[in-house]
Amino acid sequence: MWDEVLRLIKAYGYMHRDKPFQLASGQFSHDYIDVRLAISTGERLRVVSTAIIALARLRNMNFTYVGGLTIAADPLAQGIAIVAGVGWFSVRKEPKPRGLKRWVEGSRLNHGDRVLIVDDVVTTGASIVNAYNRVIETGAKVIGVVAVVDRGEVAQHVVEDLGVPYAPLITYKDIGIAPVGGE
Repeated sequence: MWDEVLRLIKAYGYMHRDKPFQLASGQFSHDYIDVRLAISTGERLRVVSTAIIALARLRNMNFTYVGGLTIAADPLAQGIAIVAGVGWFSVRKEPKPRGLKRWVEGSRLNHGDRVLIVDDVVTTGASIVNAYNRVIETGAKVIGVVAVVDRGEVAQHVVEDLGVPYAPLITYKDIGIAPVGGE
């Protein structure tokens, strides 16, 4: 299963070019990873969702809800929810400006809910921390974080400093690219 996820990332979601890309973290890299493109069919999304569920179970991350910061986590959360039969949610980057002004959409998280935060590509872990903070405000407990691709050595420490287990499916080493982060 891991080999298939790596193959999908390399075949559909990876690009290298001489002129560097600017990443969401603000840093630059010659290597661009687009997990959303890699999972842009139902079958590919199912493969990656199943791999995330398997990794979470292997690490004893028994969850009842899955989600993360929109837009990166949205397809993953929905795919995992379908395959695992759990609830999904999405954390906004800003609260909705009208209605109930929620930060968290989809499932209503409450005290006692066990949450798995997911992300597509992680460099510094800032998106994970943002999602984590919004989830714990609901009273739910974050029991783990799984990223599809970790681009460096920073996010693991950032997440573990929150007291939460962290596990990437694939790292920069698996892809054979230079690490990014920590600057």
